[in-house]
Amino acid sequence: MSMNSETLPATGGEPVPTAIDPVCGMTVKLNAGKPKLVYKGTEYHFCNPKCLTRFDADPYFYLSGNSKRRKKAAPKVARYTCPMDPEIVQDGPGTCPICGMALEPMDGQADGPNPELVDFTRRFWVSVAATVPLIILSMGPMLGLPIRDWIGERISVFLEMILATPVVLWAAQPFFHRGWVSVKTWHLNMWTLIMLGVSAAFGYSVVAAFFPGIFPHHMTGHGGGVPVYFEASVVIIALVFLGQILELRAREKTGDALKALVNLAPKKALRLNEDGSEYEAPLENILVGDRIRVRPGESVAVDGAVVEGRSSVDESMITGEPVPVEKNPGDAVTGGTINGNGGLIIKATKVGDDTMLAQIVKMVVTAQRSRAPIQSLADKVAGWFVPAVLGVAIVSFIAWLVFAPEQSFIYAIVAAVSVLMIACPCALGLATPVSVIAATGRGAQAGVLIRNAAALERLAAVDTLVIDKTGTLTEGKPHLAGVTAFEGFSDDEILVLAASLEKGSGHPLASAILKGAEAQGLSLQEVADFQSVSGKGVLAKIGGRQVALGNSAMMCHIDLGVGDLKPAMERLAAEGATVMYLAVDGRPAGLIAAADPLKASAKDAVTALKAMGLRVIMATGDQEAVARLVAARVGIDEFRAGLLPEGKKALIDGLHAAGRSVAMAGDGVNDAPALAAADTGIAMGTGADVAIESAGITLVKGDLQGVVKARALATATIRNIKQNLFFAFIYNVVGVPIAAGVLYPITGSMLSPMLAAAAMSLSSVSVISNALRLRQLKL
Repeated sequence: MSMNSETLPATGGEPVPTAIDPVCGMTVKLNAGKPKLVYKGTEYHFCNPKCLTRFDADPYFYLSGNSKRRKKAAPKVARYTCPMDPEIVQDGPGTCPICGMALEPMDGQADGPNPELVDFTRRFWVSVAATVPLIILSMGPMLGLPIRDWIGERISVFLEMILATPVVLWAAQPFFHRGWVSVKTWHLNMWTLIMLGVSAAFGYSVVAAFFPGIFPHHMTGHGGGVPVYFEASVVIIALVFLGQILELRAREKTGDALKALVNLAPKKALRLNEDGSEYEAPLENILVGDRIRVRPGESVAVDGAVVEGRSSVDESMITGEPVPVEKNPGDAVTGGTINGNGGLIIKATKVGDDTMLAQIVKMVVTAQRSRAPIQSLADKVAGWFVPAVLGVAIVSFIAWLVFAPEQSFIYAIVAAVSVLMIACPCALGLATPVSVIAATGRGAQAGVLIRNAAALERLAAVDTLVIDKTGTLTEGKPHLAGVTAFEGFSDDEILVLAASLEKGSGHPLASAILKGAEAQGLSLQEVADFQSVSGKGVLAKIGGRQVALGNSAMMCHIDLGVGDLKPAMERLAAEGATVMYLAVDGRPAGLIAAADPLKASAKDAVTALKAMGLRVIMATGDQEAVARLVAARVGIDEFRAGLLPEGKKALIDGLHAAGRSVAMAGDGVNDAPALAAADTGIAMGTGADVAIESAGITLVKGDLQGVVKARALATATIRNIKQNLFFAFIYNVVGVPIAAGVLYPITGSMLSPMLAAAAMSLSSVSVISNALRLRQLKL
């Protein structure tokens, strides 16, 4: 408020005048440099600039005492979890104590760019910068480039070490950290293999560079030096960074769905204050009971009830249906929906976290976090493979140390290092990424966009497909379904009159009528004395006759009873159409029906999906009569009608509880919770952004045949990944015993680390070649 009569005692005599901060209630000393503001002739004082800013944005909220009515929200603490081990939850960012991975925000929304992605990208480019000259130095002689002869073998080795050292000791530090954590917690995984492989390659090479004389004579290679494998360690690091960056970028997009949902609601609302003023107030200051003006074309700010005005409201974000819903006094409206061309005044009934939009956001967050991250087949195998390799390396070292005829220590070192080298996880790291890259490229050619490998794996395993109706099975745009003319009128005349009335209207049903008239080549007539009756329809004079078009309320508006017309109207409605009445000079002239047509490929796609062994269920917010008709036309045996977003999600949850693996295909904001809750979400690329962001797979053309292609691609990709893992490990299974020296009694020689690295490279070539076959997959 303004200056307070209370004063604070001054140490030197005169009392110090004070005022009460109208925002926080603190006592403010005047003439102390504190911020102040004059509002309606009264000067107000504030303890800090933040309070002044809040007051300036909404003076009425604080002066009326409404601020004291607002519920005090509990302070929100950012909670973070591990994508690999979701049982790990903590306040604030950090690393997982089990696997060492960076934790992610549980609500899917992070402030600013992902710091791990930024850090890994920087380390990746450093690794690439070292990889290019390393490959030139190490592979030059094989390509006919005598680089090592020009600068000398000894200098070449030390140049390789200089290039590799910063990559191994700095760039790969996150990998070594995760690998060390996996060893300490005994949760052995791919990071363990990466740490061992890089350490073996680099450590062996450093020893070989400084002490080449300690190795057996037959180990010498080009130029008389002992082969080193600095390039192998650096290439491994660069490849792993590449895979991590691709994965982080895919995971980062999960937060975009939540941002898209949150942005549906406006940040401010035009509140009508009790003192007669009205201005845009911050949304967080809107309380239950406040009156809000919603202008044409604006988003509804909060859940409420209409108290004044009539309009049509686009509720597709809730119901998924394209036709706007007429709103009259007493009708409920939902925050985030779009007002049409009429003005509304609503009374807020739910605000903040209680609104339906907030609940949808909460459901998406819960569904996303409830999906346990898939434990890859590579990590499962690594759980026993890593200790086995370590065991073989140790046994080999001890065996050669005890039984070698001469230079036993050197042979023991060579055997142990060769075992670790041949077990290097380069191919293991490539097994999934290269297949996914090939599959995503092939999918893009067929109009199927894939978010990540997990989505493919889950889609290959699903046994039930839930399909939304509007925009998925149907076009999502109303279409003229038919015209019924009564006695004295023709069908063309009815359509001309209706289209002439709707000329210039942006209503979806009007668009359907106009397109229908245009398709038949009909000429429109001039309209006079046009009137739009909000929530009912339109009327005007055409050719000297009074013509009205609209719903039953419009007919009542012109005092025309429609009881005799209901049988014809109900017959059209039973066929899934929205019916409008046309009256001329106060008597019924005809009916016009608009419907949402099925997509041409819907029936064939459903047949193909059922042939794949999938149980197909249609879920829609539309009426049961329409849903039944559409299901019958496309060959779907099961359907659920009248479902809101929580109903669709509940359907998914119920199927999960019954032991089913579920995919969901949809295109609307109302489908987002179900898409997130499903094992695999499939979004129509022609639908809402939030649906696309909530899904693991997006069909660019919005064609249901894309689901058939996606399923076939998923099955082929998972089969390809398993083949890749076989190639990645078969060389290790065969090569590890050879590296350990089991053939020495027969051949009289050991497998050198150079041949071990060659085997590792061969496995990588096999993996890449196999993955590239996906590019030729017929869909």
